[in-house]
Amino acid sequence: MKIKIGLTGQIFIGLALGIIFGYLSPDIASHLKPIGDGFIRMIKMIIVPLIFSTLVIGICGTGDFKKLGRLGGKSILWFEIASILALVIGLFVVNILKPGEGISLSGGHASIGENAADKAKGFDFISHLLDIIPSNVIHAAAQNDLLQIIFFSCFFGVALAHIGEKGKIILDICQSTAEIMFKVTHYVMLCAPIGVFAMISYAIGNFGLSMLIPLGKLVFSLHFAIFIFIIFLLLIAYFAGGRVNYFKVIKSLRQPLLLGYSTATSEAALPLVMRCLEKLRIPKSIVTFVIPTGYSFNLDGSTLYSSLAVVFLAQMYDIDLSISQQILILLTLMVSTKGIAGVPGASIIVIAGTAASFGIPTEGIAIILGVDRIMDMARTFCNILGNAVATIVVGVWEKEVSAQDINEAYKELEKQKHAQRK
Repeated sequence: MKIKIGLTGQIFIGLALGIIFGYLSPDIASHLKPIGDGFIRMIKMIIVPLIFSTLVIGICGTGDFKKLGRLGGKSILWFEIASILALVIGLFVVNILKPGEGISLSGGHASIGENAADKAKGFDFISHLLDIIPSNVIHAAAQNDLLQIIFFSCFFGVALAHIGEKGKIILDICQSTAEIMFKVTHYVMLCAPIGVFAMISYAIGNFGLSMLIPLGKLVFSLHFAIFIFIIFLLLIAYFAGGRVNYFKVIKSLRQPLLLGYSTATSEAALPLVMRCLEKLRIPKSIVTFVIPTGYSFNLDGSTLYSSLAVVFLAQMYDIDLSISQQILILLTLMVSTKGIAGVPGASIIVIAGTAASFGIPTEGIAIILGVDRIMDMARTFCNILGNAVATIVVGVWEKEVSAQDINEAYKELEKQKHAQRK
């Protein structure tokens, strides 16, 4: 009987072997950095075509504001409220707990760390705003300047949406490009176990086992941030969305939430979430619109993680980011996390692109990947719950459902469960 080890298992094995190898053979491990760098370069090569194509596709779906119905407008409004909340809490927690402090990676990357620190100290808010506008799109793509790529993509997507049928060929090309880049992302992620092995070996070989402390702090920080986010999200939803009892909602959603957490896959729980919400008397027309849209534009756990991880990388390299820079990081991630959050490895791509745009070294990403699975479980739980809450809020705003309807439906479901047990 053959035992098939999935990619997650391979990454864990790469992490474990890298720790052991780095500890036992630090001299050899210290020379493995080029292998990890190769993996990081493969991630970087995906950034421009993937961000551009997915943003254009997403904007074309919602950029024609004449066709953007009442339901779509309310959904997007709630998505943005949730995204801003997730990003702010991620930045707040990472600045308070400072999980990346204590181990300086800049010692092994002196020139990179110093250059990035210089960028941080010499930061000019007005100049940085002007730098968002690309004078040459090709140059921006060559430099992997995520801010400029996003700026151009937004204008391009809105213009493409407004020319209608004339732009269909370009939209088809963007859709094909996105699908191709999703496949390329899959291929690159297959190399993740090797990249993780090389980078963790290098880190342990140079900095010792104490390198594992920041990773443990990162995992704790993410879980803590998600806990705070869920509390605030439910409070806002309660007061803004008809005073629904969300404790009962969570109890009704326990099966899809548990499935998503254990598999770290939002898609696996999609049918169950939709079925549970319909049982709570949320109209099918609301559920079938908001949930699929939310899976692309409202993955709150992934959004929160992106802001937390970018600042975590800066802390590991002793780079002090100003408040102005962190606000710009927040604004960048508000756009760049839309549309590709459900793609395997997409969070890493967005983090790499954002970090590079602010002069933060991206080598530490391969190290983060070693514990990414653990964090992905919490992110997936948050993603599923966030979309369920969004569906209920939009349903209440549309006056298609009320707190009383949901309470009555919940009571009926509980009676059915008790009857089945007897």
